[in-house]
Amino acid sequence: MIYYSDKAIFVKIAERLCDDILADRYREGDRVPSVRELAAEYEVNTNTALRAFEVLQRDDILLQQRGIGMQVAKGAKRKILAARKKEFLQREMPDFLHRLDLLGLTIDDVSEAWEEYQESKQ
Repeated sequence: MIYYSDKAIFVKIAERLCDDILADRYREGDRVPSVRELAAEYEVNTNTALRAFEVLQRDDILLQQRGIGMQVAKGAKRKILAARKKEFLQREMPDFLHRLDLLGLTIDDVSEAWEEYQESKQ
C-alpha cells in the first residue's frame, strides 16, 4: 500500500497515477478519477489527493479540462518514461552495479536473469 514508504503520501499517489499511465490504464486524453474519487480510493483526505494532482499538473502529466475534469496530457507517458529512466540510472543503477560487483555477478548472469524474467511474463 502507499503508506509503507519514506515518501509523502501525495507523492506516492502521483507515482501510482504515473504507473497507471505507463501501464496504459489511462492514455492521452483519458479522464482520470476526480479528487474525491482518488481520495476515497486511497482513503486519504481530499487535500492529499489534490496535492498529487497539483504535482502532476505542474509536471505537465495531467491537465484540467473544464467540464470534463482532469485528463492525461499529450506526451505524458513519454515524459514519465524519460523521468523514470533518468532517476533509475542516477539513483538505482550505481547501487545495482556495486552489488553485482560485490557478488561477482557478470553481465551474462544479468542477461540470463533478464531472459527468464521476460519468459515468465508470457
